[in-house]
Amino acid sequence: MMKGKWKPIIVWRLRLGPTSLSKLEHDIEGITQKMLLQHLKELMALGFVGKTVYEGYPLKVEYFLTSPQGEKLLSALKIMQEIGIDYMLGHGMLDELEARGFCLRYPQKSK
Repeated sequence: MMKGKWKPIIVWRLRLGPTSLSKLEHDIEGITQKMLLQHLKELMALGFVGKTVYEGYPLKVEYFLTSPQGEKLLSALKIMQEIGIDYMLGHGMLDELEARGFCLRYPQKSK
């Protein structure tokens, strides 16, 4: 179901909320529009992603994670991310995590 490089990345990006095809293409570095459309079609067929088409001109289309299937898949990706972070921390890869945008040296104060 999640075969390939792009599907998890697409789902991870959609966690931020509904978005247009052009915004997805801009936000996902290295993906072509053809590949993005192909994977969105497959994710929609599996029930993980939905699409809303708004009437009017210019045509507006937004893609979003479905409930509950897409949201459950996102939960699985979050667990996989936690496992990856734990692995990297256990193998002295803190600098690499920080290079990828994870701020782990200075934990935030809880309120």
